Amino acid sequence: MAGKQAILIAGPTASGKSGLAVELAERHDGVVVNADSMQVYDGLNILTARPDAHALARVPHRLYGHVAPDRIYSVGAWLRDVAPVLEEIRAAGKLPILCGGTGLYFKALLGLLDDMPVVPQDVRERWRQRLDAEGAPALHQLLSVSDPIAAQRIRPGDGQRIVRALEIGEAAGRPLSALQTGRQPGLVDPAACLKLVTAPDRAVLRQTIGQRFACMMVEGALDEVAAFRRMPGAMDGSAARAIGVAELSAVLDGTMDPDVAVARATTRTRQYAKRQETWFRHQFDADWQRLARPQVASIHEI
Repeated sequence: MAGKQAILIAGPTASGKSGLAVELAERHDGVVVNADSMQVYDGLNILTARPDAHALARVPHRLYGHVAPDRIYSVGAWLRDVAPVLEEIRAAGKLPILCGGTGLYFKALLGLLDDMPVVPQDVRERWRQRLDAEGAPALHQLLSVSDPIAAQRIRPGDGQRIVRALEIGEAAGRPLSALQTGRQPGLVDPAACLKLVTAPDRAVLRQTIGQRFACMMVEGALDEVAAFRRMPGAMDGSAARAIGVAELSAVLDGTMDPDVAVARATTRTRQYAKRQETWFRHQFDADWQRLARPQVASIHEI
């Protein structure tokens, strides 16, 4: 890995990214750094498939579970958090290995995202209150007036992205679409990174997802959600959108059978993985190696 600033490992959920990251970290004196928007949150180790105790004992891991579940966390916040971590890792003579399923984190890291303004907390909270009160379609209508280009790109039911476009537009005094120039400075040189995408066969991935959620239940996912619901503000924050929280909450409330909850959460996970696959296929160029199997032996330049 001479001359490489970092290894980047992206891919859909349950595709073997974390195991590959640990193996590469052991081989190259590396530190695994989280690049997944759900694994940043405290309180959902099992449901978000954070590295287990065995993986944590094998190699150092950073930026896992460091965000309180009631916080609203953005790509910009992650970029600000990861910058000093990368400096520390390099100063120690180690190799950062960034691993996760959030494509925007990788694009921001490489300088392929836009330089967005910091949104004041009162503006952020006001738009989220309006989302709760009025619903995503109504806010999408507002966005269609203030930023028709952004509205065309965002589904009317995608409340999170609609609110983000509205709050950025208010904070910047300009539409989101006018800010999307892709010129934000990156933290790593794209040419100096080994870039990998885990891309297993879809049938294999579907089976793995089903097996993994069943294992999560055995590992204590239901108890984890019960404890999560007792954390102040947890159910009102972004972390509560993690797949499985709503379904297992319904089990705890006595409104859903556990088998039905597992089936629904599994289906949602498979749908999410399909969206991730599509995003990585369209957004990442040929410089990213596609790995049908998450194995070191499959990697070129290693």
